Amino acid sequence: MKNFSAILLISLLLNNIILFGQNNNAENRIIKVDYNKTSGQLNTMFKECIGAGRANEGLRADWQQQLAMTKQECDFKYIRMHGLLSDDMAVYTEDSKGNPQYNYQYIDALYDFLISIKIKPFVELGFMPSALASGSQTIFWWKGNVTPPKDYKKWEDLIRNLTQHFTERYGAEEVKTWYFEVWNEPNLSPGFWTGTQQEYFKLYEYAARGIKTVNAAYKVGGPATAGAAWVPETIEFCTKNNVPLDFISTHTYGVKQGFLDEFGTSGTILNKDEASISGDVINSRKQISNSAKPKLELHYTEWSSSYTPADPVHDSYHSAAYILQKLKQVGNAANSMSYWVFTDIFEEAGPRFTPFHGGFGLLNTQGIKKPAYFSYSFLNKLGETELQNKDTSSWTSKNSKGDVQLLFWDFTNTHPGDSINNQAYYIQDLPAKPKGSVKIEVEGLQKGTYKLEIYKVGYKVNDAYADYLSMGKPSQLNREQLKKIKEKNNGAIIATEKVTISAKGNYSTSYKINENDVVLFNFVKQ
Repeated sequence: MKNFSAILLISLLLNNIILFGQNNNAENRIIKVDYNKTSGQLNTMFKECIGAGRANEGLRADWQQQLAMTKQECDFKYIRMHGLLSDDMAVYTEDSKGNPQYNYQYIDALYDFLISIKIKPFVELGFMPSALASGSQTIFWWKGNVTPPKDYKKWEDLIRNLTQHFTERYGAEEVKTWYFEVWNEPNLSPGFWTGTQQEYFKLYEYAARGIKTVNAAYKVGGPATAGAAWVPETIEFCTKNNVPLDFISTHTYGVKQGFLDEFGTSGTILNKDEASISGDVINSRKQISNSAKPKLELHYTEWSSSYTPADPVHDSYHSAAYILQKLKQVGNAANSMSYWVFTDIFEEAGPRFTPFHGGFGLLNTQGIKKPAYFSYSFLNKLGETELQNKDTSSWTSKNSKGDVQLLFWDFTNTHPGDSINNQAYYIQDLPAKPKGSVKIEVEGLQKGTYKLEIYKVGYKVNDAYADYLSMGKPSQLNREQLKKIKEKNNGAIIATEKVTISAKGNYSTSYKINENDVVLFNFVKQ
């Protein structure tokens, strides 16, 4: 994860004036690349981090199995989740005299697993252990306490003791690569935080002090706000008060209304603004660049099309192209974009009762891969070197073996607008209209034979929800139904072609594309 200069920001902002445009006229769309013309190393900010619901869910066998598969196929580097310090993780209590009692057995079991599959923790410090809390207000079915500590010194001692424990268990060199983020969405008061902004800054200061007293090289940041809020204020507070701040974290979602849907009951509307999501990220980068700490890393530790765990857009094939479009628009503005979340094993509103309910996950509760999953598995197939490419809805790359990858898509926001909520629109059968053909031109290829592998996700192609609809939306899936959906939606190659490249090194073709199709061409050198 690299720092970015103000010069890069200016370039980024100019580029994104173009990036906000959609390639709606596919009739004239050309993706033209040259094997020998590169743009440097591929920016993999899209797979730096992924979200999960809460720490205790990470002790489940099915959660761990799904994460291991997701790591293997999508290769996320970090994972972030709520509730590390909540009572169901049994971290903190006090004896009869008020002396702190620490216990990290549950955290150890979770983090040992993460490290074993080569995923690092993006440590979210929250919520408040009830024995340390100043009040009883909680959020979610699992009752995360959202009140300030009754004793800020005890809060600091807990964070310091936990950080020391991490150091002893995993080693300082490993923990130096982690990120410590203080709390979650404190600007949503009283939902996630019953205190004021100043009380959050106090919470942050004491936590940062606890971490840095263990090792000054450990990375701490925040404010982990909803709606890209409090970025200048956080930097100003830390600068003025000489409080450590190594990165900014914040969140954004792509619907027009609201920030918090505790029980999954809100109606939402997918934002028609082409700059939704990406506009927030680019503005946060601008705020940092104009601040007293212009080189801070920027991590969007939550983002998705919608903030509610009951939004069928998450299950829809539209999400695959949406994810890629927004990531492409963000460009270099963020060091990471952590999609919220990898699995529907997610119980903020309580356990869910149907296989598809609009959950945040890339996977449903039973491990069915949704279209959104393939955005990330296809991205992970890209080579390490990016090729120069003027098309705004594609990535082009090559790897050290001589293989070439073209990942392209059409994003068309078909939502009719304010007249209907996502919850009514995306549960329907929504056939995709044709968008013409995309002309593919690749120059400078090495002479010889290639196997062209074609992957795709779109309407009724790796579209698990469409198959679920065709089954009559059963409230429970039996074994045969589950097997059938998984086998049909496994992201396998849909077509192959033998391609012979002459001494001229050129390849061209036209590929018909529909609304919200995502297509990956992988030229494998034989």
